[in-house]
Amino acid sequence: MTSDALSPEDVWLLPGWQNSGPGHWQSLWQQQYGYRRLEQHNWQHPLRGDWSIRLQELVLDAPRPVTLVAHSLGCVLVAWWAAHSQVAKTKVSAALLVAPGDTEQDSLRAVLPGWSPVLQQPLPFPSILVGSDNDANCTLQRAETMAKAWGSRFVNAGSAGHINQASGLGLWEAGHELLLSL
Repeated sequence: MTSDALSPEDVWLLPGWQNSGPGHWQSLWQQQYGYRRLEQHNWQHPLRGDWSIRLQELVLDAPRPVTLVAHSLGCVLVAWWAAHSQVAKTKVSAALLVAPGDTEQDSLRAVLPGWSPVLQQPLPFPSILVGSDNDANCTLQRAETMAKAWGSRFVNAGSAGHINQASGLGLWEAGHELLLSL
């Protein structure tokens, strides 16, 4: 169930690199709660500029302020876009940032050119960043550093890997409670 303050049409899911598969909590939230997914032009070879333009168009076209629910590269996108958008402060209510991908790691920098460095400045809206102590794409310490730089409340999800389909979280009700708390 969603609260009166959180209308499904105002919640936008921002998957990361390669999109979120059918068993990913983002896909399950889309089915269960009616949240919308921002579709990118190219999930396999993401270009930061292209992805940012898509997010800007979504926010500008929204009739009311939106709540963003980002996973992995979607978190890095939110940080970069918010630092450059004139409407981020007025058109975004809040953001749930889950398992940010550390695009400064050698393994990710090599496959995601143009996404490094990760911007480290405060977001102009309330946010929660959820990290995991065994995420191969972002250490817990690095996730905490991002949360601090972005002004996000940090939540440690424990040993949840990349907090994706492989983590076996299903609908991930604990994450949905965090979203509702925003």
